Amino acid sequence: MAQTYEFYLERAEAAAEAAKEAELENVRERELRSEKTWRGLAEQARKTAIEREKADAERIARREAEAAEAASDD
Repeated sequence: MAQTYEFYLERAEAAAEAAKEAELENVRERELRSEKTWRGLAEQARKTAIEREKADAERIARREAEAAEAASDD
């Protein structure tokens, strides 16, 4: 199941909050690494969604052009 940008962003924010509240340095560092990873995944999900929307729009335009061409051939 594909996760959404919002899901990843929520996890990043939770990790940032955990890092802020951490008393131990190693826990803080772990949470900061986690935040960085979640933000990277969020950005990747955002880019994928944008590319998917562009591909869908191109596919629709191509189908409409093919349908118009087929209609004009009749």
